[in-house]
Amino acid sequence: MSQRYLLDTNIISDLVRNPQGDVMKKIRELGEESICTSIIVASELRFCATRKESEKLTQRVEVILSAMEIIPFEEPADCHYAAIRNLLKKKGRPIGPIDLLIAAQALSLNLIVVTANT
Repeated sequence: MSQRYLLDTNIISDLVRNPQGDVMKKIRELGEESICTSIIVASELRFCATRKESEKLTQRVEVILSAMEIIPFEEPADCHYAAIRNLLKKKGRPIGPIDLLIAAQALSLNLIVVTANT
């Protein structure tokens, strides 16, 4: 199987704002079957749309999410979470809890996270 890419919240947000932009061009290049996202990312996107109380934004988010696989958070992602969190804590380089969950999930499934975060 070819490599798969887990899109982070900021990448899908860019896709919502620019449906024919660079993100969509890259998805077409790689093939839609190679793209997925996390239930955690889907939750963040849906929260943002709900918070803004925009039906248009909610619809755009739902259309984009319906076009890709949404991966549930399952074992052994929890074990990866514990290991990554412990390692980062020892190094004094913690990251946010949402990013940590997404990273753990991607590692557990051998997915490449696509993000604009540094």
